[in-house]
Amino acid sequence: MTMRGHPQLDDLGPALPRDRWTLVDAVRTQASVYGHRDFLSFEDGSSLSFSDFDRLTDCLATALSDLGLGAGERLLALLTNSREFMLMMIATHKLRAVFVPINTELRGGFLQHQVHNSSPRVIVAEDGLIERFADVDTSKVDIATVIRVAEGTSTGTALPDSLAGIHHLRIDELLDTTPRPEVLAEPQPSDVCTIMYTSGTTGPSKGVLMPQGHCYLFGLGTVAAMELTEDDRYLCCMPLFHANGLFMQVYASLLAGASCHVTKRFSVTDWLDVVRQEQITVTNALGVMPEFIFRSPESPHDRDHQLSRILAIPVAEEWGSAMEERFGVVLRQGFGMTEVNMVSYSDVDDPVLPGCAGLPLTDFFEVIIADPSTDVEVSRNEIGEILVRPKVPFCFNVGYFKMPEKTVEAWRNLWFHTGDAGRMDNDGRLFFVDRIKDRIRRRGENISSYELEQALNEHPAVIESAAVGLRVSGAGGEDEIKAVLALHGVAPEPSEFLDWCVPRMPRHTVPRYLEFVTELDKTASGKIRKQAIRDAGVTSETWDRESVGYVIWRD
Repeated sequence: MTMRGHPQLDDLGPALPRDRWTLVDAVRTQASVYGHRDFLSFEDGSSLSFSDFDRLTDCLATALSDLGLGAGERLLALLTNSREFMLMMIATHKLRAVFVPINTELRGGFLQHQVHNSSPRVIVAEDGLIERFADVDTSKVDIATVIRVAEGTSTGTALPDSLAGIHHLRIDELLDTTPRPEVLAEPQPSDVCTIMYTSGTTGPSKGVLMPQGHCYLFGLGTVAAMELTEDDRYLCCMPLFHANGLFMQVYASLLAGASCHVTKRFSVTDWLDVVRQEQITVTNALGVMPEFIFRSPESPHDRDHQLSRILAIPVAEEWGSAMEERFGVVLRQGFGMTEVNMVSYSDVDDPVLPGCAGLPLTDFFEVIIADPSTDVEVSRNEIGEILVRPKVPFCFNVGYFKMPEKTVEAWRNLWFHTGDAGRMDNDGRLFFVDRIKDRIRRRGENISSYELEQALNEHPAVIESAAVGLRVSGAGGEDEIKAVLALHGVAPEPSEFLDWCVPRMPRHTVPRYLEFVTELDKTASGKIRKQAIRDAGVTSETWDRESVGYVIWRD
């Protein structure tokens, strides 16, 4: 590993040889090392020790085998952050089957697409979520079994008609199974063990095929970057159906021999209380989360805690250093995605620079910045698309499930195209700039939607914002900017809002279109659904400055 001040990855965690880089090997090894020490705790009061986790997943894997789940078959899980989620995942892996965690916000056609694409043999769902399948046509999917999970005081919702004819039972029955070692498998790093679906903000969700080695490296890289030890306690308040929560927090804790406290969701009002009550030492904050935490009301307890490190992506100049000072923590950044793993982390010696993801992990990845129209590498400090390819087998995605054309498109010219804009500085550090699709070109200038949103968020009435480029007639093939602003209190008069904007940003970045809302629509991982804003375009709720003759004068 090339990060300064960190040991070789192979020496971290359980220090398994690379031919045993599987989550199942890690679970078994850490159970033998840490035994009855606490590994996972949940806000409902349930918990699992390292040895409990290994034993109960053996029981569940044996039961799943008895139900006919075999190697390579898919188990689809519609589960919130819970003990059952974690047990079901490793139990599936212990049969060399494939775990498919599904976004718990999915409904209707979105859920149907992922059910049809993954073609699961088994479905596992919480009682409170199982009704979501009512609008899913399951007639073309060979579902053998539905496993139900009680949620809180749930009394058991009736199965929807789409699942009514399928054998069903409760997870508690399966956990009582006596394990039979002869049915348990020995996974390999090359085994595709998990399919995670992209958020689908720009098109139909794609199922990322994730080998064991890929999932393992996600956790191990975090152990190094966050300097985790067995004395740490991680807070995971992000969805387990995404890589950040599952691999970079929960399984990073497993590999370090640390404990992890898992909540159902992120709450800015409860965040500090949980950090203090659970004696948290490290956590992650993605998307809008770190800024929400920083902009929360100050408290006498802002430094009265054991938290010392936060992996925050992204960090803005307006609040990065101030957040470190306020909470007495160190912020780390990085760059990665479900498909490519985490290819870089900022180093302990790096200052808190906006978008600075640090040095790429050159033992594992090649990373270049390229012209998105030609894939030719650009010069240092020039913005282009971040392209990545692996150096180590099975520590990278192996395609999109049943979408060969999307796999080929992403892998054109033998580089994986992230769709993210970035740059490399003269020291070889990677900087994330924006999503390629989120960049706006206006008046001959490239505009970062992220930077514009940071400026808009400074207005006292704005909670958060989303800025997109719209192609409209008369724009000369360039973009006009639409800003959708989530507000608290009374909405400002649009012209007065622009009066506030004009002295605070370059004139070419001042939005033409404004729309005031109470809340921005997001994915479960906190990403704003910008494509929906683009698709909507100029609506009846959109204010156009040109309709009232508002003019921004040159200085």
